[in-house]
Amino acid sequence: MNETRRDFLRKTLAGALCVGAATLPTPVSAMTQEIWKKTKKRAQAKRVLLLSLDGICTEGFKQAHTPNLDQLLAEGVLSMQTRVVMPSVTLPNWTSHLTGSGPEQHGVVDNDWEINKIKLPAIETDTEGYYPSVFRILKENIPQMRTAFYYNWLNLFYPYNRNYLDEVSYLEEDAYVPNYEKALKFMTDNRKLPTLVFLYSVHTDHAGHKYKWMSPQYIQSIEEADAEIGRLLNKMQQAGLYDDTHFLFLTDHGGINYGHGGVTTHEMIVPWGITGPGIAKGICMNEPNNTVNTASVILRLFGVKQPDCWTGEVPLSIFE
Repeated sequence: MNETRRDFLRKTLAGALCVGAATLPTPVSAMTQEIWKKTKKRAQAKRVLLLSLDGICTEGFKQAHTPNLDQLLAEGVLSMQTRVVMPSVTLPNWTSHLTGSGPEQHGVVDNDWEINKIKLPAIETDTEGYYPSVFRILKENIPQMRTAFYYNWLNLFYPYNRNYLDEVSYLEEDAYVPNYEKALKFMTDNRKLPTLVFLYSVHTDHAGHKYKWMSPQYIQSIEEADAEIGRLLNKMQQAGLYDDTHFLFLTDHGGINYGHGGVTTHEMIVPWGITGPGIAKGICMNEPNNTVNTASVILRLFGVKQPDCWTGEVPLSIFE
C-alpha cells in the first residue's frame, strides 16, 4: 500500500474524531481536494517576499502605528490568531516557518541548535545533516529558482544548508536597513526569475527583552520597522516589482514582561498575513493557522508539492 505518513496521520485524526461524533463536517481528504481545486488554475508565483520581524505579539501589533503594514495587509488576508510552535522561542519557530514542520520533525528544539550539537535528530535530512527547508525544495523543483536569506541574529541561519541559497547576508548589532537595500537589489536583478526572499530583523525582539514587551520602546521598534518596510514597498512600486509579488508578514512568538518561551496567549498567539495575486482581499482570517503552515503556503504559491515529512497545511481561506 502506497500511503505516506502524512496521509496516515490525516486518516487517523479523522477516525479519532468520528469516535466522539456522529459525523465529521468535512472529510480531511475532501478538504485537500478542495484546496487543489481552488488553486490549481492559478499561475505560479513570480516572487515571494517574507517580511519577518522577531517577537511581535498581537497586542503590540495592534497598538503600534503601522500604516505601511496596515495598507499592505488590507489588500490581502490577516490572521490575528496564528499559533506558534512550542517552545515559544526564536529558532524553533523560524525553522518551523521555513520547513513546514514542528520541532518534533525538524529537531530544532531550542535557540542553541547547531549541526554538531543535536539533541533530537530530525526525521529526515540531506547528506549534510540538514532537514529539508523551503529553499531546498524550491531549488530542487524549479531550475531557475533564486533564493536569498537576510538576517541579523547569528544563530538564525544555523538550521539551513547554504547550498540552497543564492545570497546570504548577516548584519551585526541589530543593523537591518542595509539588508532591505540588498533584498531590493536581489529582487531587481532577478526580476524575470522565480524568487524567494527571507527578510528578517531581530531588533523588535531585543527591544522587548531590554525594555519589556508593550513598553513604549518596544512599540517604537515595531513602528520603526514599519517605516523601513514602507520605504521598501515604495521602491518596489517604483521598480515595477510590487504588483506581481506575494508578501507574507511573519513573526515567531510574542512576549510577556521581559521574555518569552512559555504558553501564555501573549507568547503563543501572533499576527500572520499574506497578500498578492490570487489572494483574497480584505479578509480577517478565522481559519486555524500555525507557523508550520508558512512553508506549505509558499510551495503552493510556486506550484510545488511539499515533501511527505512536512506537516504544514495550506489554509484554504487565503485564496480568492
